[in-house]
Amino acid sequence: MHVLHFVRSILRMSILVFSHPASLRHRPPAGHPERPERFEAMMTALAGHEVALRPAPEATDDDLRPCHPQAYLDRLARAAPAAEAIALDPDTWLSPGTLEAARRSAGAALAAVDAVMTGQVRRALVAARPPGHHALASRPMGFCLFGNVALAARRVIDRHGAERVAIVDFDVHHGNGTEALVESDPRILFCSTHQWPFWPGTGEASHEGPHGTVVNVPLPAGTEGPAFRAAVAERILPRLRAHRPDLVLISAGFDAHRADPLGGLALETEDFRWITREIAAIAQDHAQGRVVSCVEGGYDLAALRDGVGVHLAALGET
Repeated sequence: MHVLHFVRSILRMSILVFSHPASLRHRPPAGHPERPERFEAMMTALAGHEVALRPAPEATDDDLRPCHPQAYLDRLARAAPAAEAIALDPDTWLSPGTLEAARRSAGAALAAVDAVMTGQVRRALVAARPPGHHALASRPMGFCLFGNVALAARRVIDRHGAERVAIVDFDVHHGNGTEALVESDPRILFCSTHQWPFWPGTGEASHEGPHGTVVNVPLPAGTEGPAFRAAVAERILPRLRAHRPDLVLISAGFDAHRADPLGGLALETEDFRWITREIAAIAQDHAQGRVVSCVEGGYDLAALRDGVGVHLAALGET
């Protein structure tokens, strides 16, 4: 009994990291920015941090159907290649290992939510690929096949009985898929900072969703840390506090870093530490400290590694 209590205490102090080597088996063509080395950078970032690693389970069709119809899942399964990768759209590729990787990426988000909501730990990180925040209900998009964070939000409400959930997305690209998948539910607050105008062309500040639960904070190219922090402090943090979520989900995109080859924002690594601390502090006040973060973008390997590192450190501070 004493040993069990000790193990539970250690888990509560640590951050659970859900990951799986299947992430390496998603292989777009050479030169594609969403490459296997991104996963290696995430794993390198874990060194020196107090984390407990758990293997990501493979999401089943039942797990995925809250956001994706069976016809879409069947279409992906039929399209899965035996050898060479195939293009689903100009950005999103399906290789022989992609479906397992994508299902484990989604499964990691769901398992992380389950662990946090059952009290095993207060904080969890999903370090997996491909990312998910551009995937639509029946359409892959922007490197993404399944809406990992949207699925996690649905899980918190449907399985764990949460009354309110909040999502904060700080990727350089607007999380259009997540927004589309959750905005009809007034219990889910979706907040996004992103470069504007920019791909995918969504995320206008005027779009608030049918229930006023969408907070889009578009930022012009070249935005640096002070302006980013001011925009978050003015537009997002008050809405997050007012929503009083039972759990906060983060779509953590490190492609807003000034070194990223795909984006045009100019954030520094310390800006990711700052926003993580602010989100965690609100979770501490309103959500019993419960936070689940999923890595989304980040295509400069050093910036991704360093961003994940400070993100982890900030999650572990409170």
